[in-house]
Amino acid sequence: GSLIEQLTTEKYECMVCCEVVRIVAPVWSCQNCYHVFHLNCIKKWARSPASQAEDGNSGWRCPACQNASVQVPKTYTCFCGKVHNPEWNRNEIPHSCGELCGKRRQCLECPHLCNILCHPGPCPSCPAFVTKTCECGQTSHSVRCGQSTKIHCSNVCGNTLNCGKHSCTQVCHAGKCSPCQLTVQQVCYCGSNFKEVLCGSKEEFSDGFGSYSCQNICGKKLNCGRHNCKQVCHPQPCQLCPRLPQVVYRCPCGQTPLSKLLELGCVERKICTDPIPSCGKTCGKPLSCGSYEFVHTCENLCHEGDCRPCSHTSNIYCRCGFKKKVSVTFGDFIFLLFLIAAITFMCDKRCNKKRSCGRHKCNEVCCVDTEHKCSLVCGRKLNCGLHRCEEPCHRGSCQTCWQTSFDELTCYCGESVIYPPVPCGTQPPECKKTCTRPHDCDHPVYHSCHSEEKCPPCTYLTQKWCMGKHEVKQKGMDEFVKYRFRLLNVGDCSPCVTDLLPKKQSVSYFFHQDIKSAPLYTFSEVYVLPPMKSATLFFRIAAISIATKLTDLQLGDSVEISRLITKKEMKQARLQCDEECLAVQRNRRLAEALEIDDNSDPFNIRSSGPKYSDLLKEDARKDIKFVSDIEKEMRMLVEAVNKGKHTKKSHCYPPMNRDHRRIIHELAQVYGIESVSYDNEPKRNVVITAVKGKSICPSNTLTSVLDKEMQSRPAPLLPHYKQTDKSSGNSGLSKPLKEEPVIDYFDVQD
Repeated sequence: GSLIEQLTTEKYECMVCCEVVRIVAPVWSCQNCYHVFHLNCIKKWARSPASQAEDGNSGWRCPACQNASVQVPKTYTCFCGKVHNPEWNRNEIPHSCGELCGKRRQCLECPHLCNILCHPGPCPSCPAFVTKTCECGQTSHSVRCGQSTKIHCSNVCGNTLNCGKHSCTQVCHAGKCSPCQLTVQQVCYCGSNFKEVLCGSKEEFSDGFGSYSCQNICGKKLNCGRHNCKQVCHPQPCQLCPRLPQVVYRCPCGQTPLSKLLELGCVERKICTDPIPSCGKTCGKPLSCGSYEFVHTCENLCHEGDCRPCSHTSNIYCRCGFKKKVSVTFGDFIFLLFLIAAITFMCDKRCNKKRSCGRHKCNEVCCVDTEHKCSLVCGRKLNCGLHRCEEPCHRGSCQTCWQTSFDELTCYCGESVIYPPVPCGTQPPECKKTCTRPHDCDHPVYHSCHSEEKCPPCTYLTQKWCMGKHEVKQKGMDEFVKYRFRLLNVGDCSPCVTDLLPKKQSVSYFFHQDIKSAPLYTFSEVYVLPPMKSATLFFRIAAISIATKLTDLQLGDSVEISRLITKKEMKQARLQCDEECLAVQRNRRLAEALEIDDNSDPFNIRSSGPKYSDLLKEDARKDIKFVSDIEKEMRMLVEAVNKGKHTKKSHCYPPMNRDHRRIIHELAQVYGIESVSYDNEPKRNVVITAVKGKSICPSNTLTSVLDKEMQSRPAPLLPHYKQTDKSSGNSGLSKPLKEEPVIDYFDVQD
């Protein structure tokens, strides 16, 4: 009724498209849950990957009840399925044909068809009355056809039980009667034991000799009347006496027929108690001891009865076959102990094979395992970083953490939210709101909301005294720059820096007290000077702009910062020129006066040879062969690019340590070659690129310069060591000072 009302008033929504199902729209109804969908929607859903069943072979699933169907609906039919493309009639139910339904009802026992008009939803229960009997069949009642309840009476069942002898004593019940619970007494085949079994069971069967075997020796008298049966309790009659004259045809060892022995004068046997003649040969019967490789036999003369214990020795191997030991076997009981010893004997060799996980060794004593499965727990951290893998130790990566949170994951301020389910290890969402955490200072906050517990340093500009209490400085922006650039903090004012600054530091980041005054800086081996004075927002942006070009600075490039400062400020403070700057200016004025081109070299200054740093020379002396090979490769690369058609040529060096990479970077500057480091340690390597017209081959190589210096250097003197005071008890040589490590800032890690 609810489906009919919603379809008629056009209030029923399709679960696939969430749109209202119109009266004239083609629809499809699920025969399991009776939900109604648009025909086109259900076609698209059936073809989508999300609708496929889990096993992949059962077809597609209904969006509502998940019932799997094989065939995809193609035509628009009424609810009872008789009419294709039913036309809408104002007086009939939408999407119905207006005729009797005629479908079978859900109750399997009902033989009547549905007798109402074509309708959505399940068919109602059958209204007809039928006569049904109770479970035991003794009484009958008139009930509705669709009633599924069973009828029970108060009479005793009385049906014959499975034994065929007794009747069921239960009150009228459903299903088969229970097996008979009465017990009967049974006797074994030999008649010496009794037991009780359920009536009608398979154990009750008897073949006339008994019902079961007690597994004891039979012990009945044989047909000879002198010997007893030695077989285990058996159903058939006992066999003939094995010693009867008509049964025995050979000697006890079985090698010689009795007919031949009679010819030799042996006495003929009359009854079973007469002795069996012996042939006099070695018995040779196989004993119960020995092994598969070597069978032990009886060494006594032909005899009656059991053979004597074996006197031979046997080799017992450990279960892995690595070691063996010798054991003496005596009789059946001792042989049983021999078998137990053979099973329990193990060597002390430990297995060195890897387990199935590939991480641990087997390490078992006298191992016979072929798979070597690892029984340890993996224990490695999962991708979430919070939980550990609880699976048995395995190869490859662990599975993703299966734990899931059903709580909302928010940022610190609660503005950004990730709704459940949230996989374990998910980071809090990114939030662009201003940070609301409590701060140590009461200055305005400029950074966004974050998940880290510690906030970044405050960037608000304040006034603070320098470390030497000489002058007041603007603080805040310099702290931000040092936070971004990770600068070396050596002081805040010029007088303090004079005392604290070392003579030379290998620091790649250069900030002058008046950084705005320098039009161009090349970041290399320079001094660390005090921070900037500017307190305006303009210079904060300037520092951030420099920070964005940190990668170029680390690679040894230059950054133009003259556009970030005003001309007035450039004139106020300029760097002090040294002797080299004065020489360059003097040469430039002289060239302008003589009208000499900048690209020409009339005084042969440039061809006089390149300048190699002292550090490079010192490194080259340690490994002269490596430097010679590098220079040879660079010369060949420069000559090839200058003579060839291509404008650029590159060469990739194999992975090497940081000192060798620094040598390549410095030599590349001399040759005018571009050099870049790639990959991470320990596979970090250098790639050099020669450019036509830019790369040159210097007249003097580094190796030739070192050779000339060695020839001009005077003979080396004996090293001078500081003599220690013998009276102090400390004798020996003074320890050399530890050299400060030099950082290669051309070799960029990030």
